[in-house]
Amino acid sequence: KQILVLGLDGAGKTSVLHSLATNHVKRSVAPTEGFNAICINTEESQLEFLEIGGSESLRSYWKMYLPKVLLLVYVVDSADHARLPMAKQLLHQLIQNNSTLPVVVLANKQDLEGAYCITDIHDALALSDIGDERKMFLIGTHVAEDGCEISSSMKDAKELIAQLVLELQ
Repeated sequence: KQILVLGLDGAGKTSVLHSLATNHVKRSVAPTEGFNAICINTEESQLEFLEIGGSESLRSYWKMYLPKVLLLVYVVDSADHARLPMAKQLLHQLIQNNSTLPVVVLANKQDLEGAYCITDIHDALALSDIGDERKMFLIGTHVAEDGCEISSSMKDAKELIAQLVLELQ
């Protein structure tokens, strides 16, 4: 069982994944053309992440992988206000047929000027409409300077994901 990582192109999915895997920052600028699989070992388990690119041509693949996953990690660019409605629409479409799939939303790029805070992201994505049966988490993250150790918010996200996977297995 894998952890599916989705979000619009440019949200920072690859950078987030690399940071989670290595505990160090490597900003990726090139968009993911297709798929990106990363295995992360934690003390308790092995986490298999599958990232699917967020460009329009790849979004049709998203739904195909959903039934096979344990958890959805949805990455949004907190500073890309114009595309938040699209991010919201896609997220709601993805999970409407699966009322129990746990979702971890990473409000990424919190370090950028003009980034929406967590409460604004919560409202912009209409997360309160998603239902009470589902485990749902929203964490503000950012990928700092290249080579640095990852931020505490990224460590928190990694611990949360590892904990959820343990509970779900």
